[in-house]
Amino acid sequence: MAYYYLVSQLPNISVSDSKSALPMTGPQFLEVCSRFVTEKEKAVLEKLSLVPDRILSKTGSAFLDTWYEKERNLRFALAQIRAQKMKKEAYTLPEGCTADIIAAARTAVGMDSPLSAEQFLFDYRLRLLDDLRPLDGFSIDAVYAYGLRLMLIERMRKFEVENGQISYHKIYDDILINDMETK
Repeated sequence: MAYYYLVSQLPNISVSDSKSALPMTGPQFLEVCSRFVTEKEKAVLEKLSLVPDRILSKTGSAFLDTWYEKERNLRFALAQIRAQKMKKEAYTLPEGCTADIIAAARTAVGMDSPLSAEQFLFDYRLRLLDDLRPLDGFSIDAVYAYGLRLMLIERMRKFEVENGQISYHKIYDDILINDMETK
């Protein structure tokens, strides 16, 4: 089914303009979509997430299933590399974890600044989303892709340098203290 009218209702969201407000929020996106999609598609839209389940389940969309698998693999790769860096046990990587995902995780973990690592991962995820985006710009998968892109941009805009550094040092110190207590 084509969603010409719905897609034409969705404003362009720019990644580069981080100073101005987004033309649409997540809740507004859901409200606009709810007028045009089926109940099943609406349920999928309401469950859109940047954090996939540890155990993959089918969404009914090949696009979303692929996105969630790649995001899940990236998260497992990040966890494993961080654990190895701290000389701790880690989950084994899923079978579908490709070399580019592992390389992205290694690059992010190797960065000195957590904010720089988040920016790198944000850019990586946007490129991945663009690579996976359906050719039919008026399909429900295009609407799902728009929702994920909006969520990624909203998430990235929440980062603040000063608060992030304070939080990072607190979390890192807590990890070190807990590690010393277990030895």
